[in-house]
Amino acid sequence: MNQKIGLFDSGIGGLSILHELLKIMPNEDYYYYQDTFHNPYGNKSESELLKISQEIVEILLKKGCKIIVIACNTATTACMSQLRELYPDVIFVGTVPAIKVCYDYHSNHSILLSTPYTTKSKRVQELLELYTDDNHEIINVSGEDLAHLIEEDDKEGINQLLIKILSPYLGKVDSLIMGCTHYSLIKKEILEVLPAIQLFDGSNGVAREVFHQLEKNHLLKSSLEPGKVEIYNNKSNYIIDRSYEILNHMDNEDIQ
Repeated sequence: MNQKIGLFDSGIGGLSILHELLKIMPNEDYYYYQDTFHNPYGNKSESELLKISQEIVEILLKKGCKIIVIACNTATTACMSQLRELYPDVIFVGTVPAIKVCYDYHSNHSILLSTPYTTKSKRVQELLELYTDDNHEIINVSGEDLAHLIEEDDKEGINQLLIKILSPYLGKVDSLIMGCTHYSLIKKEILEVLPAIQLFDGSNGVAREVFHQLEKNHLLKSSLEPGKVEIYNNKSNYIIDRSYEILNHMDNEDIQ
């Protein structure tokens, strides 16, 4: 019987979702496929992304995954509907920017920061149209190569790019929606450029939807023993080690 919760992303960004999943379901087993080899996803075509995603889905199914989390906004907007058609018996949970959450919070002036693909995607355009009104402005900003810089742990490059793309909005916005899971790993750096703003990411909402789907389909693990987390990176073992360190750091922040 398939037992694992599978996740994939263009690298380490999905750690923000894995962390939330572990908080809700620490007894489940996880297999996280990091596709750093193809990072970044944001500058690829829909056909390229679908081909990549199909290959990863096949791997996750062979690994015994009972549900697949597309822990990437770009892959979700580009591929999830087609993946559901190609694999009608597989449960997929995708990731979309927390635009509605920000709207419900009554932020007046927000930035949606996402990859070049997600920024222009039909789904995001629909959400922006739905949740923009006279009282809520959302400025759609491309993160350019930010996901790649985060993947490479290029701290200087990250800070320089954040200053370039975000500093024009200093004092003009009260919130920022992170439209890429990688961005959740640099909250501190974002707040250094835009201090005193509210940050929104969809990681917790994705984790709760995974729990809901498993419960609805009677797939929740019955054992209360702590589950296992396996991370695979198709480019570097160093990134795997770094990923476990990031997860541990997130846990320590929760304790504090």
